[in-house]
Amino acid sequence: MQVRVLSPVSFSLPILINELTSRLMAIGLSEEMANKAIATAADFAKSKLPEPFHSALDDFMAGNTPDLGGLASLGGLLGGLKGLFGGK
Repeated sequence: MQVRVLSPVSFSLPILINELTSRLMAIGLSEEMANKAIATAADFAKSKLPEPFHSALDDFMAGNTPDLGGLASLGGLLGGLKGLFGGK
């Protein structure tokens, strides 16, 4: 089984962040607290992700399209995933 990196999906980060901020404000958070909650969630996710994914998350949160091409060369990391799907 071959592992291939899919092309990055184009996300409009400002739209996603605005929607998330609106949803958080709808449950009673101020805009400032909603933004802090989003930043805290991103920091938490980063603390749980392997180091090679940190820059992609940083890029995404900065509103840039993350460069995921370098992740394909992480044979040990991504290659290990194929075992989950019956690959050898």
